[in-house]
Amino acid sequence: MKTRDLVVVAMMSAVLFVAQVALSFIPNIEVVTLLIIVYTLVIGQKTVFAIYVFALLQGLFYGFGLWWIMYLYVWTILYFIVRALRKQTEVIMWSLIGGFFGLLFGTLCSIPYYFIGGIGAGIAWWVAGIPYDVMHGVGNFVVILCLFRPIHNVVRKLYTINS
Repeated sequence: MKTRDLVVVAMMSAVLFVAQVALSFIPNIEVVTLLIIVYTLVIGQKTVFAIYVFALLQGLFYGFGLWWIMYLYVWTILYFIVRALRKQTEVIMWSLIGGFFGLLFGTLCSIPYYFIGGIGAGIAWWVAGIPYDVMHGVGNFVVILCLFRPIHNVVRKLYTINS
């Protein structure tokens, strides 16, 4: 990686972290999903590095636990979904993808519980989180619908100006 790439990854990671911490007082309303979608579309593969630095910062700030392992794969799954659909240009499509991802977040996070406590533990953990997943899905949909274009435009301009 070039120095410029390291700085870009550091800035992406810092914005992800600060945005998550700043909104942490609101249950399951976040802009991390939006930012990862935009970063993946504009900046591409460097987003994977930013995801892992973001997860590391989260662990250092909140403490490392089972949730931390989930962050390593859940955000990476979103990255691969966006990469696969990167030719999409409609904001409504990205809003639907973000909303659906929010709805599935608890399902994806329940995977370790299946291994640790069996199928009952995994299902119990998932079912207990359904109300939060619904809030997460609706929140992602609305946030992306409202903020996708302005955030995408800013990130694209900043990234191409410095290219």
